Amino acid sequence: MKIQNIGLMSPGDMGQAIAQQLKQNGFNLHTALDKRSARTKALAQQAGVADVGSITKLTEQCELIVSVMDPAAASGFADEVARALTVNRRNLVFVECNPLAPESKHAISKKITAAGGRFIDGGIIGTPPRGKGKVCLYFSGPEARELEQFETPAMKVRVLSERIGDASSIKICYGAMTKGVVALMLELLIVARRLGVEEALETQLKETQSAIYDKVVDSLPRTMPKAYRWAPEMLEIARTFESAGLTRRMFEGAYDMYEFIAATKLGKETPEEGRGKPRSGKDVVNMLADERGS
Repeated sequence: MKIQNIGLMSPGDMGQAIAQQLKQNGFNLHTALDKRSARTKALAQQAGVADVGSITKLTEQCELIVSVMDPAAASGFADEVARALTVNRRNLVFVECNPLAPESKHAISKKITAAGGRFIDGGIIGTPPRGKGKVCLYFSGPEARELEQFETPAMKVRVLSERIGDASSIKICYGAMTKGVVALMLELLIVARRLGVEEALETQLKETQSAIYDKVVDSLPRTMPKAYRWAPEMLEIARTFESAGLTRRMFEGAYDMYEFIAATKLGKETPEEGRGKPRSGKDVVNMLADERGS
């Protein structure tokens, strides 16, 4: 498959960084910014991603479309792409890289293929590949090996199999561990502060669980702007666990935690705003505990 023009939706924090990596490999990057926010438009411009306007035009100009967005919006976007393909009959490839349950990926795959397109399942693990950030892109599906050409020093590509759902399964299981631990640790630290034992708990955790404690607390300032996206991801994890015969309740609780964060001042900051403020993880815990402590 010859790939020259790639459509990427949307060029947010992760999408913009991936777009920059793909441009380094010689691909032309396009996006559709109709009805998008001023922030998204600015990020696209900074990355040199061309705006074609509408989703219909994006499907007309690209051989491949990569979806990297808020998982709550992923199905709706796939619907838009499917409608456009039904009209223009383009046999393009749709790469669904959002943290969705395997069942959700299969549902989107059916929409795209019914409209005449092809589908590749994707999963992204890591931090936006800029500066010291690196990601691993997992792909699965009959044509997944075609995306090995995406690889860069900051963006590793791993093709799992020809089965739709394998890439999303890896992402779901890994995200359950990383984001589940963050939700649990943050919640217990907030509770400890409200109960007045935060210093004693910190001492105990540093003595016996220092690796986990330090890693999670250090990550908190970067986590807050992502909470609105992590909340729906927790529901996708819950759905996946339930389909595998386990309880969905732990991740419904994690969903509640990230929904709470998303509604706070910290959660409403953009990643760029969050990176520009000198906060420690303990500052984040204290701010969240105090905001909800009355």
